Amino acid sequence: MTRHEIEITVNGRKRRVSVYPNELLLNVIRNDMALTGTKYGCGIGECAACTVLLDGKAVLACLILAVAAHGKNITTIEGLAKGTELAPIQQAFIDEGAIQCGFCTPGMVLTSQALLNENPSPTEDEIRDYLRGNHCRCTGYTAIVKAVQSVKERGHTS
Repeated sequence: MTRHEIEITVNGRKRRVSVYPNELLLNVIRNDMALTGTKYGCGIGECAACTVLLDGKAVLACLILAVAAHGKNITTIEGLAKGTELAPIQQAFIDEGAIQCGFCTPGMVLTSQALLNENPSPTEDEIRDYLRGNHCRCTGYTAIVKAVQSVKERGHTS
């Protein structure tokens, strides 16, 4: 099978990567770029542990072919912070105790950031609806919703 050169910007850094036509974005991010914050959960788009931001929108990296990301801007959990300063949504997850085992946390954080990018002042129902595809087996989502609300209340969405 022939490999294809693609250019993607990951966490603000332009990268050229050689990929197979059927290679998933998730595998390129984790294996080729060693950005393991993006989790492999179900592999079929059911859990959202693999969520990344693609041009600012939350997508499931286990369902996106890497070649489809050519020319796009990708943000992983590692790229959300600015240097050593956590993004407001990351800090809110810590402050509100929204992290349990941590496996779903990167996907939850990035999905929450995408919501705040689209709607800086979501209601509780809008937050719960937006996070409906993100599965967490440790919490009842209350702390996660509170984390998103706390960012909204502070007025710091990005």
